[in-house]
Amino acid sequence: MINEGQQAPDFTANDQDGNKISLSQFAGKKVVLYFYPKDSTPGCTTEACDFRDNYQGLIAQGIVVLGVSTDSEASHQKFIAKYNLPFPLIADTDRKIVESYGVWVEKNMYGKKYMGIARKTFLINEEGIVTHIIDKVDTKNATAQVLALLK
Repeated sequence: MINEGQQAPDFTANDQDGNKISLSQFAGKKVVLYFYPKDSTPGCTTEACDFRDNYQGLIAQGIVVLGVSTDSEASHQKFIAKYNLPFPLIADTDRKIVESYGVWVEKNMYGKKYMGIARKTFLINEEGIVTHIIDKVDTKNATAQVLALLK
């Protein structure tokens, strides 16, 4: 489990295009690392589109946005193309990132228990320290939640 004030675990994984992305390559920048359950589902789409709609403002403040789910590169490509998402989505198909951030959890839907991703956002500063963790993500206002914490 990761706590505020701790070093964010570094990772290297493929984005939607098969490019290797490491958290460490964004040293010197603020990073919004958001974990979401599944491409093209209603809540995940709402959250991604909120980041998309506010992306230029985030970039203007030197903030990098990275989305992570356990979906494949091909799934991410379709999600990005369908909703015109301007930021990378990381394909954590081996679950190493979600497990290192403690977001691979037991979930319960309609009485059925299963393992899945807890929707959570980590704000990481220029030195790679987790400054804030958003446990209760408001998918319609994800960017506003981030910006309120960064003020």
